[in-house]
Amino acid sequence: MTDILNINRGGPTKLSFPRAASELTVQDYADPREENFFEFRDVCKAFDERLVLDHVSFSVKQGETCVIMGRSGVGKSVTLKHIMGFLKADSGRVIVDGEDVTNYTEEQFAEVRRKVTMVFQSGALFDSLTVRENISFPLDGQPGLTPEDIDEYVAKIARLLEVNDVLDKLPSELSTGMKRAVAIGRAFAQNPEAILYDEPTTMVDPIMAGHMGDLILRLKEAFHKTSIVVTHDTRLAKKLADTVVFLQEGRVTYFGPWGGFENSDDPFIVNFRKQDELIPALDETL
Repeated sequence: MTDILNINRGGPTKLSFPRAASELTVQDYADPREENFFEFRDVCKAFDERLVLDHVSFSVKQGETCVIMGRSGVGKSVTLKHIMGFLKADSGRVIVDGEDVTNYTEEQFAEVRRKVTMVFQSGALFDSLTVRENISFPLDGQPGLTPEDIDEYVAKIARLLEVNDVLDKLPSELSTGMKRAVAIGRAFAQNPEAILYDEPTTMVDPIMAGHMGDLILRLKEAFHKTSIVVTHDTRLAKKLADTVVFLQEGRVTYFGPWGGFENSDDPFIVNFRKQDELIPALDETL
């Protein structure tokens, strides 16, 4: 089984899991490209004259996990849709991997979506395919891959995400949390350079929410992918965040490390943290 490389990018496709962290050197993390993988520069977006993003600016470095937080309707998921090309900014610039994608055509965004993938709240799985087939879907037909390569990779991803017992089931037979785990597996099988997570713990109970956070953290530590996680869940954010973007009424009122957010004396942020703390931390106490 060979190294994973250039999946869906026209070159030979190879598969592997990363080496243990103890085996990695500084050179392994070196990247000659732009330091920032994602940048929002003064982005504005309105719907029916309602300003949802109001001069939003932030950046996400290569290999970093940025968590975008805020109450419902403040534009968290809207930011992800700009990155994927589902929405276009009214003004400002959106940068992905050093390229200004603000005015990209749909054809140009097809290339962006090969290196940036999104895990939707719904999971967006193929209903007629089994879990195994859903995870392997991005690998099917790729040059240089044998059926044995694909089976081995799917098995490893399934074990990592703890869905190896349901590989032959259909999505309709799975819980919401399981569907999301499978969707994450399919996203990783595409071998993206970056992954966007849209509310990965919404509509699941606190125990499953904690479990989903642990799975995403496990993948973060194993693969070092650049990631953006949209959530209102402060426990998930604390577990994953290298940096935090807090949106309030369409504006960024905090951008920085988790420690600064946790100790912020901004009245709105303090109230936001207190309200979230009222939710029982079942995943931590059971």
